[in-house]
Amino acid sequence: MTSRPLPFDPIARAAELWEERIGPSDAMAAVTSVMRVQQIIQSAVDGALRPHGLTFARYEALVLLSFSKRGSLPMRVMGERLQLHPTSVTNIVDRLEADGLVKRTPHPTDRRTTLTEITQAGRERREAATTAVTGIDFGLRGLTPRQTRQLSDLLAKVRKSVGDFTD
Repeated sequence: MTSRPLPFDPIARAAELWEERIGPSDAMAAVTSVMRVQQIIQSAVDGALRPHGLTFARYEALVLLSFSKRGSLPMRVMGERLQLHPTSVTNIVDRLEADGLVKRTPHPTDRRTTLTEITQAGRERREAATTAVTGIDFGLRGLTPRQTRQLSDLLAKVRKSVGDFTD
């Protein structure tokens, strides 16, 4: 990241050059902008979560568990909802369990299934971390609430087109 703002938009300049030398630049400029904004958002969110000892993946897992009716979910369901590989879910749960934020419990009716349950400490950590990330608007500075909804709607079209969900 530069220490001071550039006197021009480097992505817009790259798009001009792309247009001159290669062809239509709309998709290239959009993707390059999304990638740069992803860096900006990740840096902001990581900075907000770091004091709480959480990564975004672990924070998402705590939020997911706190949204569930019983505060617990099978790890398979967590993976589906977080759109993560089972190995990644196991790693996240291992770290959260080591910190006392979740615990593994046997499923009451299916001996093959293990539930991950958020603890009271996990609820408290999730609440404090939520205050931190919402306090910085998850790093989405410069957008109105309406623009934020529009952005989400546009990005959902891309996610749906690759099969993330049907609705």
